Amino acid sequence: MIYELRVYKCVPGRLPALLNRFATITLKLWDKHGIKQAGFWTTLVGESNQELYYLLAWESLADREKKWNAFAADPEWLAKRAETEKDGAIVANVSNQFLSPTAFSSVK
Repeated sequence: MIYELRVYKCVPGRLPALLNRFATITLKLWDKHGIKQAGFWTTLVGESNQELYYLLAWESLADREKKWNAFAADPEWLAKRAETEKDGAIVANVSNQFLSPTAFSSVK
């Protein structure tokens, strides 16, 4: 199992719109494509409260490529993402890293 850490830096003031999009649109589409989330976090105390952190769990990089590409090309996702951004961009920057659990990790 590998994990993908994704960090979304929002346009100032747009974090609520991003959280709403995940809650009402994105997670349902991920289910459709077999994408498994391992948790979501926002910053309670820190440099910025305009970021969303989350982990995705993948069987392999090939699994990730197949499922993520299908999701990214899904016409329903493309239409709903455009609809949620009709008042402007929500996300200013996305970064991601692929993580491998250590031998002593509680997650494998």
